Amino acid sequence: MPSPRIILLMGVAGSGKTTIGRRLADQLGWRYHEADDFHSAGNKDKMGRGIPLDDYDRAPWLAAIRAAMDDSLAAGRSAVFTCSGLKEKYRRVLLDGAPGVSLVYLACDIETSLARVGRRQGHYMKADMVKSQFEALEVPADALTIDTRLPPDKILAEITQRLL
Repeated sequence: MPSPRIILLMGVAGSGKTTIGRRLADQLGWRYHEADDFHSAGNKDKMGRGIPLDDYDRAPWLAAIRAAMDDSLAAGRSAVFTCSGLKEKYRRVLLDGAPGVSLVYLACDIETSLARVGRRQGHYMKADMVKSQFEALEVPADALTIDTRLPPDKILAEITQRLL
């Protein structure tokens, strides 16, 4: 039986993490874990009021995602996770000492991000928060980087061809 794998999709708001993550998990028959589901009600409220999260706000969120990744691997279940993972120190929390985890950076320009976030209905992340995400972003050097303006089918094919 092959070892379990985690594919962790990262990027700014509007980069396609949820869309690609759900489709990839469906295609592979793996569980899907949405980063937004790990946020506290307080974090969601704060972002909904247009206030960017700080490192203190993010720490329990990142720890919860990492714990779920560890649980999935320990149970022998492959999965797709999403997380903005904007800073290197956040990615270290998620990746350090985690065997079988592959990082995919969905690279997005600010215009695409703003357009996509602006079309969302009922989501706490609003377009006025996009700028803060780009300001915080530290582009990863150790990830599979894919231009998120590509059609979803091409993004999925690139991930599966390169990582599986």
